[in-house]
Amino acid sequence: MAELEINITEIRNNVKKLSTYFKKHDIKWSLITKVFSGDKEFMRQILTPDIIKDIHSVGDSRLSSLINLKEINDELITIYIKPPPLQYIDDVVKYADISLNSSFKTIIALNKAAKKQNKIHKIIVMIELGELREGINREDLSDFYESIFQLENIDVVGLGSNLGCMYGIEPTYDKLLQLCLYKELIEAKYKSKLSLISGGSSITLPLIENQTIPKDINHFRIGEAVFFGTSPLNNNQFLDLSTDTFNFYTQIIELEEKGIVPDGIISDASIGHVADYEQKDFGRTTNKAILDFGLLDVDQDGLEANDKDIKLVGTTSDMTVVDIGENINIDGKQKYFIGDKICLNPNYISVARLLNSKFVDKKFIK
Repeated sequence: MAELEINITEIRNNVKKLSTYFKKHDIKWSLITKVFSGDKEFMRQILTPDIIKDIHSVGDSRLSSLINLKEINDELITIYIKPPPLQYIDDVVKYADISLNSSFKTIIALNKAAKKQNKIHKIIVMIELGELREGINREDLSDFYESIFQLENIDVVGLGSNLGCMYGIEPTYDKLLQLCLYKELIEAKYKSKLSLISGGSSITLPLIENQTIPKDINHFRIGEAVFFGTSPLNNNQFLDLSTDTFNFYTQIIELEEKGIVPDGIISDASIGHVADYEQKDFGRTTNKAILDFGLLDVDQDGLEANDKDIKLVGTTSDMTVVDIGENINIDGKQKYFIGDKICLNPNYISVARLLNSKFVDKKFIK
Protein backbone atom coordinates (compact mmCIF):
# COMPACT_ATOMS: atom_id res chain seq x y z
CA MET A 1 0.00 0.00 0.00
CA ALA A 2 1.18 3.52 -0.77
CA GLU A 3 2.36 5.52 2.26
CA LEU A 4 2.48 9.20 3.17
CA GLU A 5 5.43 9.93 5.43
CA ILE A 6 4.97 12.97 7.70
CA ASN A 7 7.97 14.54 9.39
CA ILE A 8 6.48 15.75 12.66
CA THR A 9 9.72 17.21 14.03
CA GLU A 10 10.28 19.46 11.01
CA ILE A 11 6.68 20.71 11.04
CA ARG A 12 6.81 21.44 14.77
CA ASN A 13 10.07 23.32 14.28
CA ASN A 14 8.45 25.39 11.54
CA VAL A 15 5.64 26.34 13.93
CA LYS A 16 8.12 27.40 16.61
CA LYS A 17 10.20 29.45 14.17
CA LEU A 18 7.12 31.24 12.86
CA SER A 19 5.89 31.94 16.39
CA THR A 20 9.23 33.56 17.20
CA TYR A 21 9.17 35.50 13.93
CA PHE A 22 5.64 36.84 14.42
CA LYS A 23 6.33 37.77 18.04
CA LYS A 24 9.32 39.79 16.88
CA HIS A 25 7.05 41.72 14.51
CA ASP A 26 4.19 42.07 17.04
CA ILE A 27 1.81 39.99 14.93
CA LYS A 28 -0.69 37.41 16.14
CA TRP A 29 -1.19 34.32 14.01
CA SER A 30 -3.55 31.44 13.49
CA LEU A 31 -2.33 27.99 12.48
CA ILE A 32 -4.54 26.84 9.59
CA THR A 33 -4.99 23.07 9.67
CA LYS A 34 -6.81 22.40 6.38
CA VAL A 35 -3.99 20.13 5.27
CA PHE A 36 -4.71 17.86 8.29
CA SER A 37 -8.01 16.86 6.63
CA GLY A 38 -9.34 16.31 10.14
CA ASP A 39 -6.81 13.58 10.96
CA LYS A 40 -6.87 13.37 14.77
CA GLU A 41 -3.49 11.68 15.11
CA PHE A 42 -1.87 14.39 13.01
CA MET A 43 -3.52 17.00 15.24
CA ARG A 44 -2.32 15.30 18.43
CA GLN A 45 1.24 15.06 17.15
CA ILE A 46 1.43 18.76 16.26
CA LEU A 47 -0.85 20.60 18.69
CA THR A 48 1.01 19.92 21.91
CA PRO A 49 1.09 22.48 24.76
CA ASP A 50 4.56 23.77 23.87
CA ILE A 51 3.36 24.46 20.32
CA ILE A 52 -0.03 26.07 20.92
CA LYS A 53 1.12 28.39 23.72
CA ASP A 54 2.58 30.87 21.24
CA ILE A 55 -0.19 30.90 18.61
CA HIS A 56 -3.36 32.94 18.79
CA SER A 57 -5.72 30.28 17.45
CA VAL A 58 -6.23 27.31 15.16
CA GLY A 59 -8.36 27.65 12.04
CA ASP A 60 -10.01 25.34 9.55
CA SER A 61 -12.61 25.45 6.79
CA ARG A 62 -14.23 22.15 7.74
CA LEU A 63 -16.61 22.00 10.66
CA SER A 64 -15.73 18.34 11.29
CA SER A 65 -12.10 19.39 11.71
CA LEU A 66 -13.05 22.04 14.28
CA ILE A 67 -15.02 19.40 16.18
CA ASN A 68 -11.93 17.18 16.25
CA LEU A 69 -9.78 20.10 17.37
CA LYS A 70 -12.08 20.80 20.31
CA GLU A 71 -12.14 17.10 21.21
CA ILE A 72 -8.35 17.07 21.37
CA ASN A 73 -8.13 20.31 23.34
CA ASP A 74 -11.27 22.23 24.24
CA GLU A 75 -9.13 25.17 25.39
CA LEU A 76 -8.02 25.92 21.83
CA ILE A 77 -9.34 29.12 20.30
CA THR A 78 -10.78 28.00 16.98
CA ILE A 79 -11.60 29.94 13.81
CA TYR A 80 -13.97 28.89 11.06
CA ILE A 81 -12.15 30.39 8.09
CA LYS A 82 -14.91 30.67 5.50
CA PRO A 83 -18.43 32.14 5.57
CA PRO A 84 -20.51 29.73 7.68
CA PRO A 85 -23.32 27.77 5.97
CA LEU A 86 -26.73 28.55 7.45
CA GLN A 87 -27.50 24.84 7.74
CA TYR A 88 -24.80 24.39 10.40
CA ILE A 89 -24.97 27.70 12.24
CA ASP A 90 -25.61 26.13 15.66
CA ASP A 91 -22.55 23.91 15.32
CA VAL A 92 -20.40 26.79 14.06
CA VAL A 93 -21.19 28.73 17.23
CA LYS A 94 -20.60 25.62 19.34
CA TYR A 95 -17.20 24.67 17.90
CA ALA A 96 -15.79 27.93 16.47
CA ASP A 97 -14.88 30.78 18.78
CA ILE A 98 -14.42 33.09 15.78
CA SER A 99 -15.72 32.95 12.22
CA LEU A 100 -14.99 34.91 9.05
CA ASN A 101 -18.13 36.53 7.65
CA SER A 102 -19.43 38.54 4.72
CA SER A 103 -23.21 38.01 4.88
CA PHE A 104 -25.66 39.99 7.00
CA LYS A 105 -28.17 37.11 6.97
CA THR A 106 -25.52 34.71 8.26
CA ILE A 107 -24.43 37.04 11.07
CA ILE A 108 -28.03 37.47 12.19
CA ALA A 109 -28.30 33.67 12.35
CA LEU A 110 -25.03 33.47 14.30
CA ASN A 111 -26.36 36.04 16.77
CA LYS A 112 -29.54 34.02 17.26
CA ALA A 113 -27.59 30.76 17.74
CA ALA A 114 -25.14 32.41 20.15
CA LYS A 115 -28.00 33.81 22.23
CA LYS A 116 -29.56 30.35 22.41
CA GLN A 117 -26.22 28.91 23.59
CA ASN A 118 -25.60 31.81 25.99
CA LYS A 119 -22.38 32.73 24.14
CA ILE A 120 -20.75 35.73 22.55
CA HIS A 121 -19.60 34.72 19.08
CA LYS A 122 -16.69 36.67 17.62
CA ILE A 123 -16.50 37.52 13.95
CA ILE A 124 -14.03 39.00 11.50
CA VAL A 125 -15.73 40.88 8.67
CA MET A 126 -14.13 40.00 5.34
CA ILE A 127 -13.69 42.75 2.73
CA GLU A 128 -13.35 42.26 -1.03
CA LEU A 129 -9.96 43.57 -2.20
CA GLY A 130 -9.88 42.18 -5.72
CA GLU A 131 -9.61 38.39 -5.38
CA LEU A 132 -13.38 38.05 -6.01
CA ARG A 133 -13.81 35.36 -3.42
CA GLU A 134 -15.37 36.00 0.00
CA GLY A 135 -15.77 39.58 1.17
CA ILE A 136 -18.29 42.42 1.13
CA ASN A 137 -17.76 45.25 -1.33
CA ARG A 138 -15.69 48.07 0.17
CA GLU A 139 -18.29 50.77 -0.45
CA ASP A 140 -20.83 48.75 1.59
CA LEU A 141 -18.63 48.27 4.67
CA SER A 142 -19.86 51.19 6.78
CA ASP A 143 -23.55 50.37 6.39
CA PHE A 144 -22.79 46.67 6.88
CA TYR A 145 -20.90 47.32 10.10
CA GLU A 146 -23.62 49.62 11.41
CA SER A 147 -26.14 46.83 10.92
CA ILE A 148 -24.23 44.27 12.96
CA PHE A 149 -21.99 45.94 15.54
CA GLN A 150 -24.75 46.32 18.14
CA LEU A 151 -25.97 42.74 17.95
CA GLU A 152 -26.03 41.50 21.56
CA ASN A 153 -24.32 38.15 21.03
CA ILE A 154 -21.90 39.14 18.26
CA ASP A 155 -18.52 40.71 18.90
CA VAL A 156 -16.90 42.16 15.77
CA VAL A 157 -13.22 41.70 16.59
CA GLY A 158 -11.68 42.62 13.28
CA LEU A 159 -11.55 43.08 9.54
CA GLY A 160 -9.95 40.69 7.10
CA SER A 161 -9.24 40.01 3.47
CA ASN A 162 -8.29 37.10 1.28
CA LEU A 163 -5.78 37.48 -1.54
CA GLY A 164 -3.88 35.05 -3.72
CA CYS A 165 -6.10 31.97 -3.29
CA MET A 166 -8.30 31.89 -6.40
CA TYR A 167 -6.98 34.31 -9.02
CA GLY A 168 -3.56 34.81 -7.48
CA ILE A 169 -4.04 38.53 -6.81
CA GLU A 170 -0.86 39.57 -5.02
CA PRO A 171 -1.10 41.10 -1.56
CA THR A 172 0.64 44.45 -2.04
CA TYR A 173 1.23 47.35 0.34
CA ASP A 174 -1.49 49.36 -1.42
CA LYS A 175 -4.02 46.51 -1.22
CA LEU A 176 -3.43 45.94 2.48
CA LEU A 177 -3.33 49.67 3.21
CA GLN A 178 -6.95 49.82 2.05
CA LEU A 179 -7.82 47.30 4.76
CA CYS A 180 -6.08 49.46 7.35
CA LEU A 181 -7.87 52.60 6.18
CA TYR A 182 -11.24 50.90 6.59
CA LYS A 183 -10.20 49.90 10.08
CA GLU A 184 -9.49 53.56 10.90
CA LEU A 185 -12.80 54.63 9.36
CA ILE A 186 -14.84 52.15 11.37
CA GLU A 187 -13.06 52.88 14.65
CA ALA A 188 -13.44 56.64 14.22
CA LYS A 189 -17.08 56.57 13.13
CA TYR A 190 -18.41 54.00 15.60
CA LYS A 191 -15.98 54.47 18.51
CA SER A 192 -15.32 50.75 18.63
CA LYS A 193 -11.99 48.94 18.69
CA LEU A 194 -11.09 46.34 16.06
CA SER A 195 -8.32 44.24 17.57
CA LEU A 196 -7.51 41.99 14.59
CA ILE A 197 -6.68 43.23 11.10
CA SER A 198 -6.29 39.91 9.34
CA GLY A 199 -4.67 40.63 6.01
CA GLY A 200 -2.03 37.99 5.98
CA SER A 201 -1.53 34.42 4.85
CA SER A 202 1.52 32.48 3.71
CA ILE A 203 1.51 34.46 0.47
CA THR A 204 1.88 37.71 2.45
CA LEU A 205 4.94 36.66 4.46
CA PRO A 206 7.54 38.19 2.10
CA LEU A 207 6.00 41.62 2.70
CA ILE A 208 7.02 41.41 6.34
CA GLU A 209 10.56 40.46 5.38
CA ASN A 210 10.70 43.29 2.82
CA GLN A 211 9.22 45.75 5.33
CA THR A 212 6.42 46.58 2.91
CA ILE A 213 3.44 45.68 5.07
CA PRO A 214 1.23 48.35 6.71
CA LYS A 215 1.79 48.52 10.47
CA ASP A 216 -1.88 47.88 11.31
CA ILE A 217 -1.86 44.42 9.74
CA ASN A 218 -1.54 42.40 12.94
CA HIS A 219 -3.01 38.96 12.22
CA PHE A 220 -1.90 36.23 9.82
CA ARG A 221 -3.59 32.96 8.88
CA ILE A 222 -0.80 30.51 8.05
CA GLY A 223 -0.95 26.99 6.63
CA GLU A 224 1.41 26.42 3.70
CA ALA A 225 4.49 28.00 5.28
CA VAL A 226 4.11 25.79 8.36
CA PHE A 227 3.68 22.53 6.50
CA PHE A 228 5.87 23.13 3.44
CA GLY A 229 8.24 25.91 4.49
CA THR A 230 7.35 28.05 1.47
CA SER A 231 5.37 31.13 0.48
CA PRO A 232 3.09 30.74 -2.56
CA LEU A 233 3.96 34.29 -3.63
CA ASN A 234 7.11 32.93 -5.26
CA ASN A 235 7.10 29.28 -4.14
CA ASN A 236 10.46 29.89 -2.49
CA GLN A 237 11.54 28.72 0.95
CA PHE A 238 10.66 31.30 3.60
CA LEU A 239 13.38 32.10 6.11
CA ASP A 240 15.05 28.82 7.09
CA LEU A 241 11.81 26.85 7.40
CA SER A 242 12.05 23.16 6.58
CA THR A 243 10.71 22.05 3.21
CA ASP A 244 11.41 18.37 3.96
CA THR A 245 8.09 17.64 5.62
CA PHE A 246 6.14 15.18 3.46
CA ASN A 247 7.18 12.24 1.27
CA PHE A 248 4.83 9.96 -0.62
CA TYR A 249 6.13 6.41 -1.15
CA THR A 250 4.43 4.23 -3.72
CA GLN A 251 5.27 0.69 -4.80
CA ILE A 252 6.05 -0.57 -8.31
CA ILE A 253 3.48 -3.26 -9.13
CA GLU A 254 4.45 -3.75 -12.80
CA LEU A 255 7.65 -2.98 -14.72
CA GLU A 256 7.87 -3.55 -18.47
CA GLU A 257 9.40 -2.10 -21.62
CA LYS A 258 6.48 -0.68 -23.56
CA GLY A 259 5.70 1.70 -26.38
CA ILE A 260 5.72 5.42 -25.72
CA VAL A 261 2.60 5.88 -27.85
CA PRO A 262 -0.58 3.79 -27.28
CA ASP A 263 -1.51 1.37 -30.05
CA GLY A 264 -4.91 2.16 -31.55
CA ILE A 265 -7.24 5.06 -32.11
CA ILE A 266 -6.50 7.68 -29.45
CA SER A 267 -9.65 9.20 -27.92
CA ASP A 268 -10.89 10.46 -24.58
CA ALA A 269 -9.81 8.02 -21.88
CA SER A 270 -12.17 6.81 -19.16
CA ILE A 271 -11.02 9.65 -16.90
CA GLY A 272 -11.23 12.28 -19.62
CA HIS A 273 -7.56 12.59 -20.56
CA VAL A 274 -6.52 12.88 -24.19
CA ALA A 275 -3.15 11.44 -25.16
CA ASP A 276 -0.76 13.90 -26.81
CA TYR A 277 2.51 12.70 -28.32
CA GLU A 278 5.23 13.99 -30.60
CA GLN A 279 5.80 12.43 -34.01
CA LYS A 280 9.27 11.21 -32.96
CA ASP A 281 7.75 9.05 -30.21
CA PHE A 282 5.90 6.72 -32.60
CA GLY A 283 7.54 3.29 -32.76
CA ARG A 284 9.84 3.93 -29.79
CA THR A 285 9.80 2.09 -26.46
CA THR A 286 10.75 2.94 -22.89
CA ASN A 287 10.62 1.33 -19.46
CA LYS A 288 7.31 1.96 -17.75
CA ALA A 289 6.35 1.24 -14.16
CA ILE A 290 2.85 1.03 -12.72
CA LEU A 291 2.50 2.46 -9.21
CA ASP A 292 -0.12 1.52 -6.62
CA PHE A 293 -2.12 4.74 -6.37
CA GLY A 294 -4.54 6.61 -8.59
CA LEU A 295 -6.92 9.52 -8.92
CA LEU A 296 -9.05 8.24 -6.04
CA ASP A 297 -6.04 8.99 -3.83
CA VAL A 298 -4.43 12.05 -5.42
CA ASP A 299 -3.97 13.83 -8.76
CA GLN A 300 -0.57 13.10 -10.32
CA ASP A 301 -0.22 16.78 -11.27
CA GLY A 302 0.46 17.60 -7.62
CA LEU A 303 3.37 15.17 -7.37
CA GLU A 304 7.03 15.45 -8.33
CA ALA A 305 9.46 12.53 -8.36
CA ASN A 306 12.66 12.76 -6.33
CA ASP A 307 14.40 10.90 -9.15
CA LYS A 308 14.59 13.34 -12.06
CA ASP A 309 14.72 10.39 -14.52
CA ILE A 310 11.12 9.54 -13.60
CA LYS A 311 8.30 11.16 -15.57
CA LEU A 312 4.67 10.74 -14.62
CA VAL A 313 2.88 9.60 -17.77
CA GLY A 314 -0.76 8.98 -16.91
CA THR A 315 -3.18 7.90 -14.25
CA THR A 316 -6.45 6.04 -13.74
CA SER A 317 -8.68 5.61 -10.72
CA ASP A 318 -6.33 3.29 -8.82
CA MET A 319 -3.05 3.06 -10.77
CA THR A 320 -0.48 5.53 -12.11
CA VAL A 321 2.07 4.97 -14.87
CA VAL A 322 5.56 6.49 -14.85
CA ASP A 323 8.29 6.46 -17.47
CA ILE A 324 11.61 5.46 -15.87
CA GLY A 325 13.66 5.75 -19.04
CA GLU A 326 16.54 3.31 -19.46
CA ASN A 327 16.19 2.08 -15.84
CA ILE A 328 19.98 1.89 -15.45
CA ASN A 329 22.14 3.19 -12.61
CA ILE A 330 25.40 5.03 -13.22
CA ASP A 331 27.21 1.71 -12.58
CA GLY A 332 25.27 0.09 -15.43
CA LYS A 333 23.03 -2.06 -13.22
CA GLN A 334 19.22 -2.13 -13.20
CA LYS A 335 17.85 0.70 -11.06
CA TYR A 336 14.26 -0.34 -10.25
CA PHE A 337 12.55 -3.70 -9.74
CA ILE A 338 8.98 -4.80 -9.03
CA GLY A 339 8.30 -4.21 -5.34
CA ASP A 340 10.62 -1.21 -5.08
CA LYS A 341 9.24 2.02 -3.70
CA ILE A 342 9.44 5.35 -5.50
CA CYS A 343 9.45 8.60 -3.54
CA LEU A 344 7.23 11.43 -4.78
CA ASN A 345 7.04 14.94 -3.32
CA PRO A 346 3.41 16.08 -2.86
CA ASN A 347 2.26 19.70 -2.91
CA TYR A 348 -0.20 21.27 -0.44
CA ILE A 349 -3.41 20.07 -2.11
CA SER A 350 -1.94 16.62 -2.72
CA VAL A 351 -1.11 16.13 0.96
CA ALA A 352 -4.66 17.10 1.93
CA ARG A 353 -6.07 14.58 -0.55
CA LEU A 354 -3.66 11.82 0.52
CA LEU A 355 -4.66 12.33 4.15
CA ASN A 356 -8.28 11.90 3.06
CA SER A 357 -7.60 8.65 1.23
CA LYS A 358 -8.35 5.48 3.19
CA PHE A 359 -6.16 3.57 0.73
CA VAL A 360 -2.96 5.37 1.76
CA ASP A 361 -1.09 4.57 4.99
CA LYS A 362 0.15 7.45 7.14
CA LYS A 363 3.49 7.24 8.91
CA PHE A 364 4.59 9.87 11.43
CA ILE A 365 8.35 10.19 11.89
CA LYS A 366 10.28 12.22 14.45
